[in-house]
Amino acid sequence: MLVHEVAAGFGYDYNDATPDWVHPFIHLILVLAPALLIAVGTYFALRGIPKLWRRRRPTKVHPEPIRGLDSSLFSSVLRYSKKQQALMIMLSLIAMPILYLTLELPKQIVNNALDSDRFPVVVLGQNVDQLVFLMLLCGLYLLAILLNGLNKYGLNVFKGYVAERFLRRFRLLVYRQWRSDPHSSDKSEIVPILAQEVEPVGGFAADVLTLPILQGGTLLTILLFMFVQDPVLGAAALTVLPIQLVLLPKLQRKVNALSRTRIKEVRLLGRQLSNQLHERQESPTGLLPAGARFRELEHVRRKIFRLKFFIKALNNFLTALTPFLFYSLGGYFVIEGRITLGALVAVLAAHKDFSAPLKELFRYYQTLEDTRIRYQEITGFFSKPNQQSEKGRLVDSVLEDVSQFERATLGKPGLPFQGHGAIATS
Repeated sequence: MLVHEVAAGFGYDYNDATPDWVHPFIHLILVLAPALLIAVGTYFALRGIPKLWRRRRPTKVHPEPIRGLDSSLFSSVLRYSKKQQALMIMLSLIAMPILYLTLELPKQIVNNALDSDRFPVVVLGQNVDQLVFLMLLCGLYLLAILLNGLNKYGLNVFKGYVAERFLRRFRLLVYRQWRSDPHSSDKSEIVPILAQEVEPVGGFAADVLTLPILQGGTLLTILLFMFVQDPVLGAAALTVLPIQLVLLPKLQRKVNALSRTRIKEVRLLGRQLSNQLHERQESPTGLLPAGARFRELEHVRRKIFRLKFFIKALNNFLTALTPFLFYSLGGYFVIEGRITLGALVAVLAAHKDFSAPLKELFRYYQTLEDTRIRYQEITGFFSKPNQQSEKGRLVDSVLEDVSQFERATLGKPGLPFQGHGAIATS
């Protein structure tokens, strides 16, 4: 049979003693799940190739939506942080071999220091007993996790620096575009844009390349470790991945559409409040439009919360299915002597870390889509002049607020951010 041949290729041979319940597990892990994964990958590739081809075709040159910024978020980020992105990528790659050591050393401690009777052993030309060998491996493990922690700390601190620098520059460019726009007096929404909407874009600037490389590399390193321990268990870690790749992006697109609606509702609310301040509406009927806008915002945000938490619950459930395969099938392999107990414990511990980068990659996709929408909304803000004119004291007040914002937070161009209102990135 095809399944038996595939299993033999992975080093697993069926025999008369193989329990019947093992057969459906092997079919699922080695045939059905890989076929679904290939189908999903082919589908995404067929969808992505036409988009890539359209991007490479020569198109008309359009003016910059905001002077100093490109129409693409990626292009704008790389335009101002190429060297910093390269350094963060290098730090991310350094973390991969350290991570592999943190996975391998616990297995060596269990198999060769605790569950072994071959002592004394020779280490660097010296004979050491079991206790000394155990302390040596534990010391190496402590050193590995220390190096891993220092690497993450340095990378996160540098990411915060890059995010704040890009956020400051992004705010300055948006502000300058607003000041130079002939319709700037009609765009009272500039204050919430500068104060709130640019923050996710600035924070994402540090993760645009580093996060997929770091988390993707972590995922591949853990997967490599699992395959080295046992190819069947390594393949089992990918069993639910096709389902996650199909369902979660579709649900996320619905969240993205609601996020765009929420942004527009917030701007409309700001415009309504500005008009009421200008007209000095003191009539009780003035509360009705604002109240309706509040209800609409609540309705949209409730939809977003329901979808986001459903995505999280579904992802947690699918992720929890894989340890079931490890405990059942992996436990059978330990009983049969196919793998050691230390290897199974190491695989279980690795899968606990395996789900974290996978979640981070899905979260990166969610953040990418949300930030891309915000960036498009901000850059498109200046291409659609507002038809409602706002004059008099309200405009003077807004101009004064923005001037104070520039003096307080932007400082001199090219210098590090020094204001007390610095916004920390997560």
